[in-house]
Amino acid sequence: MKLKIAILAGDGIGPEVTEATQKVLRDAKVEIDWEVHHAGLEVVKLTGNPLPPSVVEAVRKNRIALKGPVTTPIGKGFRSVNVTLRQTLDLYANVRPIRSLPNVELRFDVDMVIVRENTEGLYAGLELMIMPGVAQSIKLTTEVASTNIAEFAFRYAAQNGRKRVTIVHKANIMKISDGLALDCARRVGEKHKEIELREMIVDAAAMTMVRDPNRLGVLVTENLYGDILSDLGAGLVGGLGIVPGANIGDSCAVFEAVHGSAPDIAGKGFANPTALIQSAVMMLRHLGENVAAQNIETALTDVYREGNVRTRDLAGTASTDDFAAAISRKLAS
Repeated sequence: MKLKIAILAGDGIGPEVTEATQKVLRDAKVEIDWEVHHAGLEVVKLTGNPLPPSVVEAVRKNRIALKGPVTTPIGKGFRSVNVTLRQTLDLYANVRPIRSLPNVELRFDVDMVIVRENTEGLYAGLELMIMPGVAQSIKLTTEVASTNIAEFAFRYAAQNGRKRVTIVHKANIMKISDGLALDCARRVGEKHKEIELREMIVDAAAMTMVRDPNRLGVLVTENLYGDILSDLGAGLVGGLGIVPGANIGDSCAVFEAVHGSAPDIAGKGFANPTALIQSAVMMLRHLGENVAAQNIETALTDVYREGNVRTRDLAGTASTDDFAAAISRKLAS
């Protein structure tokens, strides 16, 4: 039976890495009925809305989507499509595995996971000018969301054979908001005695990530901290072109690359599609297509291990299509 999946190519390099990912999925013999939709910069130019209601309904109906990067204006313009989609569909858990690939020059091997609360915190968008020259941004923290993300992190750890969850916070300063999130994680941890719960202040967590990241295990945190730390994690394993991501709720999920739309290289054909390909692997596992997921992951790892086909972000010369074709050859062999 064909899988029915909504797909949003996004902006900038989005269409290029999305096409490469679809090719790999086809060559892995995964039968997918793609429902194509569009969101982002070009859509807002045509319709005035970067995220048309039809896109949200398509994700809700199919329950699964694969999404390329979407441009978010800085300091002005429309609200982030990513944030709006996550909040509208209550995709409360952002999951970003940070894993080293072979033959990429690194200080040490990394194997950790960041689980980020995805719907509130400072990203709730509660901002206002309280008087001329004075802006206020309200950090929203609820017991429900803090408990849900902690429970998700412990479930993820149990299902993936990980023995430690680290709650990252700043409760020494934000005693009420981060204090609430910390208390929720402690209560959830009491129900999961088989998994160790550690607590770490966010600045200490950042230092630990660049000294001994595997100490953290599954790192669970609020929205802003998770966003920053996951980009730090990407830097540890070779850059944003590598790291995958998923936004998961109780009724649907959106899988996407961590990186942005990179308009400066859009259309040039040398973007690294690894992040979106690895996101598609996460998507397949979420759907129970474990054999295809493992085949793609093995082929990708083999391409990196051999090191003959590398994109420019990793000091190679291969194009986006070259890289996808190399994975396809491995799948066929």
